[in-house]
Amino acid sequence: MGLESDPLEQLHSSPYPCLPMSRLASTIEAILYLKAHPLTIADLTEYADSDRDAVEEGLIELMADYAHRDSALEVVETPNGYTLQLRESFHHLVQRLVPADLGVGALRTLAAIALKGPISQTELVDLRGSNAYQHVQELVAQGFVRKRRQSDGRSYWLQVTDKFHQYFQVDQLPKDLGKQVQPKA
Repeated sequence: MGLESDPLEQLHSSPYPCLPMSRLASTIEAILYLKAHPLTIADLTEYADSDRDAVEEGLIELMADYAHRDSALEVVETPNGYTLQLRESFHHLVQRLVPADLGVGALRTLAAIALKGPISQTELVDLRGSNAYQHVQELVAQGFVRKRRQSDGRSYWLQVTDKFHQYFQVDQLPKDLGKQVQPKA
């Protein structure tokens, strides 16, 4: 059974349309929620420890269930896989309830980390200047950047978090964009 068919049609053709979601559909829902970024059928198959056909059926069931709910969330297919996300009609709440009070400098530093990451803090300071130290503290405090000490203990590796991807609604950053960022003069 492929995902090309309409999930709503499949739900209505199901002999038990009023039964609660299957255990697999609930497991897929939990996986999508916990991973917080798009996942392919292969990823879902691996995480759910199930076979591809069963995962496809569970995903169709989950999508149909969300289509019939009056819910703020939805399961959608993106170019990078399937994701559980906030419906567009609720995006205004993100700005109000999860404000990112970032200045232009911090946003530029965040962009550099997103495009080049993981990037060492030393390399980031070379790229953005000494104000980057303060920007990194701010970005870590707001949950947009993760900081890990390098194995030699001299600097930190910096990379964006799932919160960055959710807040800015970025599924995946193109790999070649980072090469276009030039150090400031």
